[in-house]
Amino acid sequence: MADSYFPRWRVQSRGVEGRVVNTDERLPGPQMLAMGIQHVVAMFGSTVLAPLLMGFDPNLCIFMSGIGTLLFFVLVGGRVPSYLGSSFAFIGLVIAITGYTGHGPNLNIPVALGGIIACGVVYVIIGLIVSAVGTAWIETLMPPVVTGSIVAVIGLNLAPIAVKGVSGSAFDSYMALVTVLCVGAVAVFTRGMLQRLLILVGLLIAYVIYAIVTNGMGMGKPIDFSIVANAAWFGMPHFTAPVFSGQAMALLAPVAVILVAENLGHIKAVSAMTGQNLDGYIGRAFIGDGLATVVSGFAGGTGVTTYAENIGVMAVTKIYSTLVFVIAAVIALVLGFSPKFGAVIQTIPGPVLGGVSIVVFGLIAVTGARIWVVNKVDFSDNRNLIVAAVTLVLGAGDFSLKFGGFALGGIGTATFGAIILYALLRRKGPQEPAV
Repeated sequence: MADSYFPRWRVQSRGVEGRVVNTDERLPGPQMLAMGIQHVVAMFGSTVLAPLLMGFDPNLCIFMSGIGTLLFFVLVGGRVPSYLGSSFAFIGLVIAITGYTGHGPNLNIPVALGGIIACGVVYVIIGLIVSAVGTAWIETLMPPVVTGSIVAVIGLNLAPIAVKGVSGSAFDSYMALVTVLCVGAVAVFTRGMLQRLLILVGLLIAYVIYAIVTNGMGMGKPIDFSIVANAAWFGMPHFTAPVFSGQAMALLAPVAVILVAENLGHIKAVSAMTGQNLDGYIGRAFIGDGLATVVSGFAGGTGVTTYAENIGVMAVTKIYSTLVFVIAAVIALVLGFSPKFGAVIQTIPGPVLGGVSIVVFGLIAVTGARIWVVNKVDFSDNRNLIVAAVTLVLGAGDFSLKFGGFALGGIGTATFGAIILYALLRRKGPQEPAV
């Protein structure tokens, strides 16, 4: 057992290059600040992209990501290194619930917020159950073949949204392809942290190209920089109150199951990297993530989740100090108080955003496949093959089920379908290998 609720972080002077900095250690102040900034940059692309796709205020979502990360830090006692950012699992359902067209502010956000809060409450309840009885039941219900399928479905289900967003004109489509190429070039031809930040760097390059082609050469819709010039440097975030609709709450509450699968996988990954058994903190991590989602929903922000992007940074730097995430969260709070920063985000052109979305949604889908590979899922077993195949098609085709006035969308149908199908098939006798 730990001597205190929070670790007593020991200062480690990183004299040996590549030396591991454990969760209960820290670097000298300037180095910690630099690492905090690096984690903010790592989470920035996705934390901004998700709210933009749903019509939320990205500035507020950056602010709430900082609040959520600090709340998570307190609830896990500073023992689990994680950053909480905007979750992509909500995008398809929020767009369906609000009827968002993909451009400008979403006027029906309050209804979605009620559903996001309901999801957070369900997530907290799951965390309380896990704290009481452990995680064995989750791992039984959602083995790697199920979790991999669920994660892959998120990306596949969102694919039509990305494609539709860049199909307004031939110019939009070509600029989206240019953006995809920019991100791909950064991913393949760069190294180190530049490569880790492929989404952000690729977006910046495509943004500059778009500005040159439109504002400089007169092709396509130019970027309006006047909103940046007119925005104040400092100001309060714009909060939005939720509206509680039974249908929206019923639709979004099941997303908690997806967040559980995602968070569980992330904690297992962090445990493997740090060499520390974090299973005892999984319940508290679920509660922290759930409460952060509830708080974000009440303020007008998106649902949140632990970020794989920041886990990737830790894998590269081998710096696992949880204090780094406190610094990153504080930086996010400061950015949230700058309307000018939010105005800059709002100038990102639709085709550039759509091109980045194509890459991000594809990466989410491939992450699901990676779960299968890492866990050596045996697809010569017909049970695994059927579970994965059916789940992917249900999600990609956005197969919906209606129960009276309630409709379960593609991601929800695929998620529960995967869990139920695996439970039904796993008890059957030996199978002939799949062809």
